[in-house]
Amino acid sequence: MTTTAHGIDTAAVAARHVAAIAPTLAALEAEAPRLAAWGEHLADRLLDGGRLLAAGNGGSAAEAQHLTAELVGRFDGDRRAFSAVCLHGDTSALTAIANDFGYDEAFARQVTAHGRPGDVLVLLSTSGTSTNLVRAAEAARAAEVTVWAMTGPGPNPLTDAADDALLLPGVGANVQEAQLVAVHALCRVFDAVVRDRIGATR
Repeated sequence: MTTTAHGIDTAAVAARHVAAIAPTLAALEAEAPRLAAWGEHLADRLLDGGRLLAAGNGGSAAEAQHLTAELVGRFDGDRRAFSAVCLHGDTSALTAIANDFGYDEAFARQVTAHGRPGDVLVLLSTSGTSTNLVRAAEAARAAEVTVWAMTGPGPNPLTDAADDALLLPGVGANVQEAQLVAVHALCRVFDAVVRDRIGATR
């Protein structure tokens, strides 16, 4: 047993955190058909010349950037690059928009600028209440961009604004951890579909 000077069992603290994600992952496993449908649809859109846009705040921003990196780079073996843009990645645009229009518009204005009919926007949030993500979803719907949300428990404003949503139970940290698994599952389906339809380029 590992304890602090005040007698806290730190190993038990760590074990409780790890154990707490089990129900969240079980719920995610039940959502495999939704992730499969998303992966197939995303492959269709990007193979047809569309692009993926993604956004989140804080840790969810890191998850969004992870998703776009897997598509521009590679996930499951070599293949061609696909267009995927993380909307917080351009810090000059992000801060200029936030400064001039307010942070609530930080992603929506970029969606209006970059989104085209046939594109897909993925929004990640543990709470589903971030106004800047809800505004981005609304801007995407106006631009005929498909919106998918990954959030914690619902209903919440973001899932209401999206075309489809993956809602997971649990506290924010566990939801965020499970969302990374969801991102990887989405990428694995995407790559499998791309490989099936055009073959991997080596």
